[in-house]
Amino acid sequence: MNSRKLPDGGVLYDENDETDDDIEVESESSASPVGGPVTCVIDWNEGGSNETGLVGADLIAEFVKRLPNSPGVYRMFNEAGDVLYVGKARSLKKRVSNYALGRVHSNRIAQMVRQTAHMEFVTTRTEIEALLLEANLIKRLRPRFNVLLRDDKSFPYILISGDHRAPAILKHRGARARKGDYFGPFASAGAVGRTINSLQRAFLIRTCTDSVFETRTRPCLLYQIKRCSAPCTHEISDAGYGELVQEAKDFLSGKSQKVKAHMAEAMNQAAEDLDFEQAAVYRDRLASLSHVSSHQGINPAGVEEADVFAIYHEGGISCIQVFFFRTGQNWGNRAYFPKADPQLTGAEVLSAFLAQFYDDKPVPKQILLSETVDEMELLAAAFAEKAGHKISVLVPQRGEKRDLVDHVMGNAREAHGRKLAETASQSRLLEGFKDTFKLSYVPQRVEIYDNSHIMGTNAVGGMVVAGPEGFVKNQYRKFNIKSTDITPGDDFGMMREVMTRRFTRLLKEEGIPDRSQPVAAADAADMPFPAWPDVILIDGGQGQMTAVRAILEELGITDSVTAIGVAKGVDRDAGRERFFLPGGESFTLPPRDPVLYFTQRMRDEAHRFAIGSHRARRKKEMVKNPLDEIGGIGPSRKRALLQHFGTAKAVSRAALADLMAVEGISETVAKQVYNHFHDDAAK
Repeated sequence: MNSRKLPDGGVLYDENDETDDDIEVESESSASPVGGPVTCVIDWNEGGSNETGLVGADLIAEFVKRLPNSPGVYRMFNEAGDVLYVGKARSLKKRVSNYALGRVHSNRIAQMVRQTAHMEFVTTRTEIEALLLEANLIKRLRPRFNVLLRDDKSFPYILISGDHRAPAILKHRGARARKGDYFGPFASAGAVGRTINSLQRAFLIRTCTDSVFETRTRPCLLYQIKRCSAPCTHEISDAGYGELVQEAKDFLSGKSQKVKAHMAEAMNQAAEDLDFEQAAVYRDRLASLSHVSSHQGINPAGVEEADVFAIYHEGGISCIQVFFFRTGQNWGNRAYFPKADPQLTGAEVLSAFLAQFYDDKPVPKQILLSETVDEMELLAAAFAEKAGHKISVLVPQRGEKRDLVDHVMGNAREAHGRKLAETASQSRLLEGFKDTFKLSYVPQRVEIYDNSHIMGTNAVGGMVVAGPEGFVKNQYRKFNIKSTDITPGDDFGMMREVMTRRFTRLLKEEGIPDRSQPVAAADAADMPFPAWPDVILIDGGQGQMTAVRAILEELGITDSVTAIGVAKGVDRDAGRERFFLPGGESFTLPPRDPVLYFTQRMRDEAHRFAIGSHRARRKKEMVKNPLDEIGGIGPSRKRALLQHFGTAKAVSRAALADLMAVEGISETVAKQVYNHFHDDAAK
């Protein structure tokens, strides 16, 4: 097999010495997750097409002839170009040949092989790189036949900022773009909030924004109640504040005992010097640190930094419970229900889950598992390369760590039971929903819409989504009403705008769905969550339904989705709602009908979401600064203007010469600000 070096250090293999047009090199965006050289994608079907006409095992056998005996990742595609499966191998040739020879573990994998119409391969330097790249691709592409980590929410962290003379302690979620030290993950935002409150009392670190910090002329209330040392007004020196920040970092980094010992020593020394006031300050700070640990529940003395995983696998559903321990404290727990083939063992599901779980999260020094997984040593090596230090992955057999794993397993078992009951209940409700509203099949995706506004201001449309497993919150959407032609308070007009925007975009991205052969409920579990709704519920009566049907008819999708109106009952009493179906009379359901409760719950969730979105928008409008509307005025110039003039109102009244006197404000920018507040300036 011929090969040649690529400019970026990767190797391109070419058995038949084909032209470069037949082999596509992976771009930099597909680089190894551990920062190694960019490897290559081997793709002998130009443009992803299948010119050979082969499918399934026969097609895979053709690929095997030209595969190298090197580590890498392979992707399997169907005729539509959808990714079916992503896998990694120590030897691509040996691993993929198993598919060609029919060596599969289940009917599901056999079905995957039959659907394969195209494959792509990525070679890597090591199996570790292949493992990390596989996890990254699975999370990004979400192939149908892989074990999928259904994680729709990022974890919150504590951030101690590093881009200011007086660092702040803040709650953070999302990309780590800001300079500073991040500590976590925490299982919930509430756990972060409680910890920050205690750390404020213990280390007196500020929590205010930088803009508030810069404008302070006297200490705020937090200084008075001993929850901040007020570096804004230099009540503490920068060096002294730096020591407090370093103590907080040490505490959050796992050196809690050292910090407590140092603080206790300082308290005793102050008492010996008869400085009882200072000793009392240290006493209160120590008590706050103790509170951080005491309210966390189980806090094993022998586990300083670890994540503990336990999997309970039964009834075709796997529940993985994870507990986070940092600085000897329990920082919360979360249950996961990965999508996986029911024929897979718990160990196989847990192994695939772990690689994906740490794809975008920091790895602790120790990972404790409830059972031995395949390639445990490879996982430990991959995590160590990612983290830059040694990582131990083990299954404790006795002692405190075993007791801890058993405790986590108990939580996994209980969460599994609750999930099983909820899934069964939801399935029965959807079956009843189908019968009540005379649908031809059990709906897999129900969308519920509602509007919220106050006298037409800050109007927002909300969409919530329900499916076989309950509410699907990562599918929720809000629509800020933008049309200027709508009369304030016109609910019909708002609904028309929401429906138009929603389904126009859906048609553009997904096209009209094929309803001729609806997916059976049993098969739906193996498929991605549908993008098209089977049913839309509208919070409103005949008027709302008329507006919605007009939009559906205009877009030509009346046969693709069923619209149902839910009008509030007499005197808006829950339980007396009227339902409106196309081409039929309105009707009510018996007061104790489970389907009635089900629709009420969905409508109430849509109402809650719409009101919450409206309040958030209204709050944003209330605190909006007039300077935000001026193009070219960013945070730095805005801060300079406010520091110079005090308020935005004073900026609006300032003369052009006064604006030019502000540091960082040029004549051009000053004229732009002045013209914004003076309509006659340009005349």
